[in-house]
This record gives sequence, structure tokens and C-alpha cells, in this order.
Amino acid sequence: MKIIYLDYNATTSIDSRVLEEMLPYLKKHFGNPSSSHIYGKAAKEGVEKARKRVAGLLGCNVSEIVFTSGGSEANNMALKGVVETLSTKSTKGNHIITSQIEHPAILNPCRYLERKGFRITYLPVDQYGMVDPDDVKKVITSKTILITIMHANNEVGTIQPVAEIGKIARKYGILFHSDAAQTVGKVETKVKKLKVDLLSIAGHKFYAPKGVGVLYVRKGLKLEPLIHGAGHESGRRAGTENVASIVGLGKAAEIAGRDINKYRDHVFNMREKLYWGIMDKVDGIKLNGHPTERLPNTLNLSFEGIDSEELLCETKEIALSTGSACHAGHKEPSKVLLAMGIDRKLALGTLRFSLGKYNTKEDIRQAVSLLSKRIKNK
Repeated sequence: MKIIYLDYNATTSIDSRVLEEMLPYLKKHFGNPSSSHIYGKAAKEGVEKARKRVAGLLGCNVSEIVFTSGGSEANNMALKGVVETLSTKSTKGNHIITSQIEHPAILNPCRYLERKGFRITYLPVDQYGMVDPDDVKKVITSKTILITIMHANNEVGTIQPVAEIGKIARKYGILFHSDAAQTVGKVETKVKKLKVDLLSIAGHKFYAPKGVGVLYVRKGLKLEPLIHGAGHESGRRAGTENVASIVGLGKAAEIAGRDINKYRDHVFNMREKLYWGIMDKVDGIKLNGHPTERLPNTLNLSFEGIDSEELLCETKEIALSTGSACHAGHKEPSKVLLAMGIDRKLALGTLRFSLGKYNTKEDIRQAVSLLSKRIKNK
């Protein structure tokens, strides 16, 4: 049985071209990039080529790229690195601004910092899941040291007004970080246009391997390392580099930068076929997320009178995500959807469709047919 994969926001498969570029670094070029002999130099060259490719995708200097183990580490490195560096200075404070719909890789570090005495403001979002830049401005104080707002939400796909928020942050001399795990490779992520000081990305969200990511750190910004040890990554992240995965990330970045328009057009067309196909066959549907300022591949729908977990259990031919989480047998609706003002019961009937470059028209046709039949039989 063919499984239709519609969960690309959770993870992507590795592009065959990415894998091909990685293989020599798993076999022939196995050296430690810190070693001075020929094996080490070959590995080092692979790492630096990847750094250049990622810098090209983000529109920054190669020295501003720090390789990490993924998006979660990059987020932790940004938040904890900033507070460790700035909170020790007498002129700085202990206040951080974020939103209620951030990924747990932001929310949980924020809660950790709260236990350490930092004050966190969790901004609300509107019915579309968007942060109002005016709300950011209103809560800034003389003690604010960092603003962290995701570039786009992983559940509903709403793209935040990051550049506008970055402009506010610069006006007040506050550092600005954005979690761009869901946007890199899908929409433009040039750091200068976004006006960010720090930006996190995760390789496995755009056809690179799992276990590798990047933190962009604006030139001149000093961060206390999250991982202490030897002087890897210019002293900013200790640990021997994951060379093969970094090489893969670099290749994925090159492909993403070259093919972004092709990718965007393809997933947008597939998404719209899916949306209108379901809308044509099923009643009682609510679209979640911004109608236009949304990731081109993301479709989040709530179905009246439907338990999405039960629906997925009965539809094993499709791989996608629901709008709920199960804890000890008790289902909890998505906190993102609740923050958007969506009714709890409706939130429990939510499915997230996230498409990728390998989806076909036939995938969409089959998905519409399968889901509409199962929903009508409820």
C-alpha cells in the first residue's frame, strides 16, 4: 500500500542529490576537520563549502554561520547565549519578549529562564495566528534584552511580520531572534531584509539530514557558548563537526536557493488543489491560519463533529498531523489553535496538511477521495 506523505513540516526525506554529496564524507573523507593532515583538510574543505552555501541562502557573511545539531540547539544557543552575555552587564536587564505560539524549542527555554529569574512576556496572536508589531512595541521596557518571534508557525503556516518587528527592535537597541525552521527553502529568508540579529534553521525541514542545523549570528555579536569545550566553530560551539550532515545541509541550501520559485509554485498549486477538493466534498470546514500570509505548502483545517485522531487511525493510507496531543490517554487540543481563539472541540477536529516537492496531483486526488469518504461516513 502506498502511503501518501503530507507531513513535510514535521520532516522531509533527504534529497538524493544531498545524499550523493554526503556519501564521500562518510567513507573517503572521514577525517577530523580540526586535523592538519590531508584527511582533516578534506573534511574542513567540505565544512567550509557548506558554510559558504548556507551563507548564500541567507544572504550573510560566512563568518556569521554556526553549525549546530539542529533547530532546537540553535534556539537554545540564541536565547541562553544572549542572556548569559547581556544579563551580566549592569546596563542590561532580564526581560524577554516572545509569542504564545512559538515552538517548544523556544517556549521551554523561556520557561527555564523564568525559573532563573528572567521575566518573559508571551504576546497574544490574532485569529489568524499573527503577532501585532504594535503589541511588541507596547511591552518593551528598559530591561528588555531580547525579542524572539518565529518566522512562520509550524502548525498553521502564518508568516509573521518579522521585518517590521526587527525594525522596532533596532529602534530600541534590542537583539532580535527568529526561529526560521519552517521558512528556509520555502520562502525568502535573507537576514538583512528580515532585520534579525540571530536566526535558527533546521536541516531536516528542507531535504537535508536530521541532526544538523544553523544559528546565524550577526557579525560583532558575542554569545556565551551553550556547549563549552575546544574552539570549534570559531569558539562558539564546541564539538567535532558532523561533517557529512553539514555537507548535506550545504547542498540542500544550494538547491533551495536555486529552486525556491519552482518549489513555491509547485506546493502552492498542490495545496490549493487539496483545499478546494476537500471543500467541494465536505461541509463544516474552517481554514486556520492567515488567508494570504501563509507558507505555500501548509493547510490547517478544522472539521466540525470530527475527532481528528480517530480519523487518522482509520486513514492509514495518509501520513499527516492532527491539531491535538495525547497525554496519558487524554487528548489536548493544540495550544496554537487555542491561542488563536478556536473552540476547544473544533480544535480537536483539526488536521495539518504540509506538502513537499515530491507530492503529485495523483497524491492530492487520492487524499481528497480517501478523506472525504471517511469524513462523510462519520
